[in-house]
Amino acid sequence: MITDTLLTEETRPVQYATRQPILAVDETVIGYKLFFRTDVVSHFTRYQPDANENAVFDISSLISLDVLTDGRLAFIEGSQELLLNRGLMSLPAERAVVEIGQDIPIDDSVYEACCDLKNAGYRIALRDIQAGDPRKLIVQVADYIKVDVRRPEWEETAGLFLKEGWKQFDLIAENVDSRDDFQMARKTGIQFFQGYFFHKPESMRARSAPANRLVYLRLLKTVSKSELDWKEIEELIKSDATLYYRLLRFINSAGVGMRVEVKSIHQALAILGDNEIRRWCRLAGMFQMAKGKRSELILSSLVRARFCELLANKFDDEDRDWFLLGLLSLMDAILEIPMSAVIDGIALDECARDLLLKHEGALKPLYGMIAALEGGLWSNVVLSSQALGLNEADAAECYSAAIEWAHSVSAEA
Repeated sequence: MITDTLLTEETRPVQYATRQPILAVDETVIGYKLFFRTDVVSHFTRYQPDANENAVFDISSLISLDVLTDGRLAFIEGSQELLLNRGLMSLPAERAVVEIGQDIPIDDSVYEACCDLKNAGYRIALRDIQAGDPRKLIVQVADYIKVDVRRPEWEETAGLFLKEGWKQFDLIAENVDSRDDFQMARKTGIQFFQGYFFHKPESMRARSAPANRLVYLRLLKTVSKSELDWKEIEELIKSDATLYYRLLRFINSAGVGMRVEVKSIHQALAILGDNEIRRWCRLAGMFQMAKGKRSELILSSLVRARFCELLANKFDDEDRDWFLLGLLSLMDAILEIPMSAVIDGIALDECARDLLLKHEGALKPLYGMIAALEGGLWSNVVLSSQALGLNEADAAECYSAAIEWAHSVSAEA
């Protein structure tokens, strides 16, 4: 993570959390690195300091740990204070990985605290490890060693810890933000990778979408029109058995609350209405188009879609389809085709096209906001908020709500 240098004491502290996935070689997610906007110490507090109580984990009623990590490992960077006070022991030992950075001086007391964490079942990760690192004392209790692929000497460092005799921990390459980074790190023998390389399409050849996904792409384009053609939508849904079943199951679910069973697609569409038809078709189509792809890619797309939609409410701009804009932003990676082929035939204004194709134009600060939030780069979040004319606290609220919503939607899919 890039060190925050632009935040000042005058910057109003806003409490929110975000995450960055850590993936295995097959690109399945094993856990998330959690980033907190305020000092992490403020999230691990003692109630009734005079009483002999354990520290409790509190993220200010933002999102539960289960939602943030989707039940996987939580990598949380600890400070010297947290280590010495055993403040992280409020977390479930089977889920927590305590990260120790270069800024923590390693002495006997810190070493003892790390041993206590290990004995209690917690895992330890060392960040930014380098040759001659002063933290060698606790390498023997580490479960993970993290190397930064942006450092010139990262391959040499990785090679050092991949030698025989260093088998008790796994290596994690961090800041892996391109396919080239991923391939290089994988070739060295590194087992795990932190970053957003999976957002990039594996192939950018000028080809069309796979034949079995064309119906979903056509559906996406059909519902993006200002005036819906119900007959065309009905025919597209009928042409795919999975979509047909999904819609009938959805309309007859307890959440919709129909008193009588809906048995036809025509009846289901009439009940839903234009706005709900658009949303349902986009979500159902995306889940089908993303079938077989990495679950984290789907989650990221959902988070972006909902975040953009919620942001639009904050600055009162309903002329543009913000949900669709966020959903499309990763569709090239999902379908493994160029973005130009994804949006061909979809009704988008010039600003939206500039953003999706070139990450430029009037909406560029929006893309900057998304990238900053996904990477936990809080100074850039501040700048993007200012460029968009948003209150930073509103952006925090929207992003937290988007993560929670995406988690619930994907769980029901």
